[in-house]
Amino acid sequence: MQKKRVVVTGMGIVSCFGSDVNHFYNELLAGNSGITPITCFDCSDYPTRFAGSVKEDYNNDDFMDKKQVRRLDPFIRYSMVAAKKALLDSHLDLGQVDKTRAGIIIGSGMGGISTLYEGVTTIREKSYRRLSPFFIPFIITNMAGALLAIDTGFMGPNYSTSTACATSNFTILQAVRHIQNGEADIMITGGTEAPINPIGLSGFSTIKALSLRNDSPQTASRPWDKERDGFVIGEGAAVLILEEYEYAKKRGATILAEVLGGGFSCDAFHITEPHPEGVGLILAFEKTLADAGIEKERVNYINAHATSTLVGDLAEIQGIKKYFGSHSKNITINATKSMMGHSLGAAGAIEAIVVIKALQTGLIHPTANLVHPEEFLDPLDPVIGKAKKLDVDVALSNSFGFGGHNSCIAFSRVR
Repeated sequence: MQKKRVVVTGMGIVSCFGSDVNHFYNELLAGNSGITPITCFDCSDYPTRFAGSVKEDYNNDDFMDKKQVRRLDPFIRYSMVAAKKALLDSHLDLGQVDKTRAGIIIGSGMGGISTLYEGVTTIREKSYRRLSPFFIPFIITNMAGALLAIDTGFMGPNYSTSTACATSNFTILQAVRHIQNGEADIMITGGTEAPINPIGLSGFSTIKALSLRNDSPQTASRPWDKERDGFVIGEGAAVLILEEYEYAKKRGATILAEVLGGGFSCDAFHITEPHPEGVGLILAFEKTLADAGIEKERVNYINAHATSTLVGDLAEIQGIKKYFGSHSKNITINATKSMMGHSLGAAGAIEAIVVIKALQTGLIHPTANLVHPEEFLDPLDPVIGKAKKLDVDVALSNSFGFGGHNSCIAFSRVR
């Protein structure tokens, strides 16, 4: 039986560059940085004091009740705004949707850790009796999709996935498969993360994963640069509206891109480090192109995971070069995290939007702060200095997570 085609018809974002998709991509094309000092809590005694923070001007009130805004954990607020902006972008008439065939999968790597921190502080300093009754609901990762379902009435598949920094690639591919399996016509999918709080910053600081460039935050995230010293923590949310191709065409939707296929794998190697030879990534590539039914020679752009860590950056490039071999010289790569940091469970969905905008505009954003490129990049083109014009045929978006989780998605224009 021929596999159903799945297309993207709407996109929404909340990021350190705001909540307008076009503005977000223009900032990346210009090579601007969204990394700023952390101001939401006192981190003066922390070794790292900067992040890719969401600014509090992303129009909460336009999409949520004011009382709800005050109660919700930021990871839920971000996803609600991103999802409702994506729905607006799709021009879906919710009154015409069969809501039993419309689902939601929103993932998060860490969930409501701001709510967790505040609740534990209340218990320790006051009493459990003073704890908010929303404590448990606003910690658990599934609540982002659950509250969105209450607002939209979507009754189809609804759950969250959590595979660390690979999370939202997993959610997107699971949503694709619900459509391909005939279980849904429409899926809202993506990822959300709000880790810029004492728990998130403390946790990554103690494992010495973060850059220490407090004197120059905007140059701290430097994937593939010889002087990189760790990643920059980020946050935000990104959401895609996926539809079955014939369904979208019938309703006259504007189709932004097609999801050709995707693949998962696990390194089964280490709790935080990737396999040094990129074997899990190679397996994810194999599964992705087999699922998409295309030759590797059609891939000419890869949005890399590229977090700015010493081991991770090298392992990913090793995997790309081993899998693509002599075709590597024809592949353009770039690192979105060089300008906005690493948004953990939201990163894959944010970078899916980057890939789709590259397909639409024919412009690949530069990799910032790549002053002293590692020799291992050769012969790949990491787009140094300024944006590059490229007629993208097939683009891949890579995401990897602690525990050895690997994921890859292939996108193209609709043909």
